Amino acid sequence: MRVELVLACVVFLLQSVVSLRTDRQYWIDLAQNELDEALHTKWNVNTAKNVIIFVGDGMGPNTVTATRIYKGGESHRLVYEKFPHMGLLKTYSADKMVPDSSSTATALFNGVKTNQNTVAVDATVQRRDCARSLKEEARLPSLATHALNAGKAAGFVTTMRVTHATPAPLYAHSADRSWECDGFMPDTVTECKDIARQLIEDEPGRNLNVILGGGRNTLVTPQEPSDNQWNCERRDGRDLIETYKKDKESRNLKYSVVTNNKELNGVNFNETDYLIGIFANSHLSLEYQRDKGPEGMPSISDMTGAAIKVLRRNSKGFFLMVEGGNIDMAHHRGRAKVAIDESAAMEEAVRLAVDMTDEEDTLIIVTSDHTHTLSINGYPNRGSNVFGIAQPSSFDGVNYTTLSYSVGGPETFQFYAETEDNETTVRRREASLDQTDSMNYHQIAAIRDVEGSHGGGDVTIYARGPYAHLFHNVHEQHYVFHAVMHAAQLDKATDSSAQASASAVTVIFLLAIPIKRYLLPNLQ
Repeated sequence: MRVELVLACVVFLLQSVVSLRTDRQYWIDLAQNELDEALHTKWNVNTAKNVIIFVGDGMGPNTVTATRIYKGGESHRLVYEKFPHMGLLKTYSADKMVPDSSSTATALFNGVKTNQNTVAVDATVQRRDCARSLKEEARLPSLATHALNAGKAAGFVTTMRVTHATPAPLYAHSADRSWECDGFMPDTVTECKDIARQLIEDEPGRNLNVILGGGRNTLVTPQEPSDNQWNCERRDGRDLIETYKKDKESRNLKYSVVTNNKELNGVNFNETDYLIGIFANSHLSLEYQRDKGPEGMPSISDMTGAAIKVLRRNSKGFFLMVEGGNIDMAHHRGRAKVAIDESAAMEEAVRLAVDMTDEEDTLIIVTSDHTHTLSINGYPNRGSNVFGIAQPSSFDGVNYTTLSYSVGGPETFQFYAETEDNETTVRRREASLDQTDSMNYHQIAAIRDVEGSHGGGDVTIYARGPYAHLFHNVHEQHYVFHAVMHAAQLDKATDSSAQASASAVTVIFLLAIPIKRYLLPNLQ
């Protein structure tokens, strides 16, 4: 036992020495490898049969950097950091410098920037303007809609409620992102459907091949309502999961409904064209707290693998969106390690998607909807714990952590007032008093608010596969929609449909001429 322990220590030390090499040749080799990789990069101009978009909600560049260090050190590269093409996306919305998730998701998936807190409607719709959101000219079709119209399969995976801000623009149109279910809708907007009903009852929602995530209480009226102010819960007595089943049965479609790991693992993917899995009343559990047993809920990788197995049954290809939403949830609460652990879990889902698909015909995109205010501070030594202490402040001598936020909730505001000799001094809590490496630790924030704020910085976009080279510099966020439409030739499918409609109108018009000229006079 002692020998094994000694050997393990030796291996660990050797790995540490290798990872922290600083000799000249190490840096030369590192750069030469990157140069060789760049010189051998070629454009893939095949049509994208399949498209997968990963959205790390709130996964700004600093979150990616911290995830890289967390998983392998400063010189490590995450799987998507090896993709051959990348760029930056400007995330502002139509009316705000710093955006929310519904406006940014609408930009990504629907191709137009819109107002804060609205879903898949253009900027003529102000928040809560139900009447305007019903106008057809204000509604924005999504990539999922275009994929289905082209005969492809489509679906989404999320660690959030399936009615939440990021997936909602794929299938719903709403003047308020909070209208996830009837419980959050004002009595004055009865003509507008809640987002959950649109998912199950309307197009394209009812035709989505994969719906995996949380949010049971937005779909089914709970027997015992919770007191969580953030959770939208049905009050109208509807059971939209039963509605889903009846719809699929009425159309003789092969479908599966699952609620836990055991049921998901038991799906016959050779006989399933439609899959809905709702694994929690609200959002899914954090990855480190997730019940991995038969009655528990799947990981983002588990759901991604299941989604691809269903979607690839369609010979024409598919569109899939995967959201790592708990990255954002953890950042809002100032829990940097949890956010980065969630980011690491999403990277594993990207790795799985890479392994399950072919780069020749599948465009994989990894990006974020917006940043958070996470900073990487001080001058910590290379190889040190990214969740540890950076150094003491030269101003007051109090230690601070490598990671911190500019805006945070009450738990992150670690300042306190100290009065001595009638003089009040604001002091900061000594970081070494806490276990900063704990999942429960809340990084310090300079400004206190209800919760952590989104950031307004650019986010990175990584791409591999057909037309990945279209992501090559600083882009507007809604450019992603248009680039994907081109890569998958969905724009041509749309043009073809428009031309077919125009041709039909022309035929009807031409037929009407002889009918009017010859038949109508004889009938009089």
